[in-house]
Amino acid sequence: MVTTDIRLALPTEYDEVGELTAEAYANDGFIPANSDYGLTLRNAADRAAKAELWVATDATGLLGTVTFCVPGSVYGEIARDGEGEFRMLAVSPTARGLGVGTALAEQCLQRSRAVGLDRVVMCSAWNMTTAHRIYQRLGFTVSQGSILSQVELARSHHP
Repeated sequence: MVTTDIRLALPTEYDEVGELTAEAYANDGFIPANSDYGLTLRNAADRAAKAELWVATDATGLLGTVTFCVPGSVYGEIARDGEGEFRMLAVSPTARGLGVGTALAEQCLQRSRAVGLDRVVMCSAWNMTTAHRIYQRLGFTVSQGSILSQVELARSHHP
């Protein structure tokens, strides 16, 4: 694992965060053809204004990012009352395999606890298998009732 600083993104970083997110998704084939999802991924400033935009950095620069949604955020897709949600986790190709994705997911768990939420949920496409391994190692489980080839993963903070 690389030594990283996990913090909220700075406004001066929004463009770079957006590009990293869109490029990571595009390079892995996760932006559907004829979709405007790449524009959504690039709009980091909007995510920062309407959710929490976290980044992982080290001395070399930006390593990864994740969007954390408290209840009521327009970026939340599946969270119910008392649940945090994270989305759009992306890691730079040069930082993959170094624990950056795990550190960002753990930040979302810690953030949920800090704001008094009981659970964390997220959706992940069926073909994001590398990410699924991270989430399952963190205690997430696949829930029933998946929609549109999405896998809902949930983790309770309390035993």
